[in-house]
Amino acid sequence: MNTQNTVISQRLLADIRQVLEQARQHVQHAVNAAMVQAYWHVGRLIVEQEQKGAERAEYGKQQLEQLAEVLQSEFGKGFDARNLRNMRAFYRAFPIWNAVRTELSWTHYRNLLRIDNPQAREWYLNESVEQNWSARALERQISTLYYERLLSSKDRLPVEQEAQQQTQALQTGAKNYLRDPYILDFLNLPHESLLESEVEQALINNLQHFLLELGKGFAFVGRQQRISTADQDFYIDLVFYNFKLKCFLLIDLKLGKLNHQDVGQMDTYVRIYDEQRRGEDDNPSIGLILCSEKSEAVAKYSVLADSKQLFASKYLPYLPSEEELRQELQRERRLIMAQQAENPDGNVTKEL
Repeated sequence: MNTQNTVISQRLLADIRQVLEQARQHVQHAVNAAMVQAYWHVGRLIVEQEQKGAERAEYGKQQLEQLAEVLQSEFGKGFDARNLRNMRAFYRAFPIWNAVRTELSWTHYRNLLRIDNPQAREWYLNESVEQNWSARALERQISTLYYERLLSSKDRLPVEQEAQQQTQALQTGAKNYLRDPYILDFLNLPHESLLESEVEQALINNLQHFLLELGKGFAFVGRQQRISTADQDFYIDLVFYNFKLKCFLLIDLKLGKLNHQDVGQMDTYVRIYDEQRRGEDDNPSIGLILCSEKSEAVAKYSVLADSKQLFASKYLPYLPSEEELRQELQRERRLIMAQQAENPDGNVTKEL
């Protein structure tokens, strides 16, 4: 076989593979959409039957067990009593079919059903579609209270407008794109002492997970990026770009407690970076000090208190319990309320 024929054959093979792969994806999506719709209708039928008079809990439980036994014998294990309860809950959570997004799998919806807050559930649903989260990624974001952490990073807490305001983050600046704490449990860091370079390397090795934790719109630019003055070189640990905010994010990793020198150093980084690397169409860069311990005093009496581009966030090397996260969020909210009380005009800058 000559070279030309070999090239043609390889190209033909590549084209055929592309067609078949697209067809396979289309079939998978069609099957997934049909399954989600079928489960929604099963849930609807169960709810409608129960509403006809079988309101007693014990009766409903017995009916569900019997129904599961029959359906499993005909359609398999996917119709056990637990899954039937999920289908019933699915319909109750989404009583209008048009509210269901068929881009998501049944596993996605089982995760969403764990969320009691309707606004939070809707926000997670929309983010899963927009960010193309896998069911596993969605599960992790729910377990780390992603939505609640984003909400705690706001200057105000209008619960009734939570979901709507999160979609308008661009209009309210960088604060809605950064949060506190960041959960780095995917790094599997040891509990003994670490070097900052080791944390940095672990983040690079798990870049996809870190991008997920950072949030929407971030792309990796580089590590240890050099910026220089006339007599000195500086190296920024990690640099990202956010395509929604149209700006660079500079991250400096800090082991131990945040201090004034860390803040001053990041302020210098941002000023030099904007002068040397920022494009004409870019917004001012954001500086984030990612530290293992925060200091409220440093946040209050340093340039962090006034700057709209400098932030400090705590990172947790392990996944805390839900109660521990909720306590941390409550602490953050108390801090916001205290700051608002001190400054009733509303010009409050919160330490992330």
